[in-house]
Amino acid sequence: METLFEHAGGQDGLRRFIEIFYRSLLADPVLQPLFGAGKASHVDNLTAFTVETFGGPDTFSTEMGGFPLLIDAHRGLKIDETQRARFVELYMEAADRAGLPDDEPFRAALRSHVEFGTQVAMQNSHAETDDQLHPLREVPRWGWE
Repeated sequence: METLFEHAGGQDGLRRFIEIFYRSLLADPVLQPLFGAGKASHVDNLTAFTVETFGGPDTFSTEMGGFPLLIDAHRGLKIDETQRARFVELYMEAADRAGLPDDEPFRAALRSHVEFGTQVAMQNSHAETDDQLHPLREVPRWGWE
């Protein structure tokens, strides 16, 4: 069966999606405070993470710092529910604007991926100790279910 990575158009399709999504984050008054002026590496990191999660190459884990990089990036941000929900909303809007497939199974997988990821990020953003972090410590592999 085709992976989510393949279904989304591979590296090029996901890169286009993440570029659109990241621009929307930086322009959004609810989320921009979390991202500041942005970082040049953020699109590369988020693309590689998404690629790996959806069944593509594991570059994020093997060459870019892997899940510990994500934990460190979210620590201390104190993400609230409004910001988490807005992130999900912009993510799904970017999927439309990037022309990602709009079939129900793919969109359901995409939404479950971002819902789960934002819950993990929100928990980690409030953790004051390692014991308070979400137990996930490696890039999750996302599928059609």
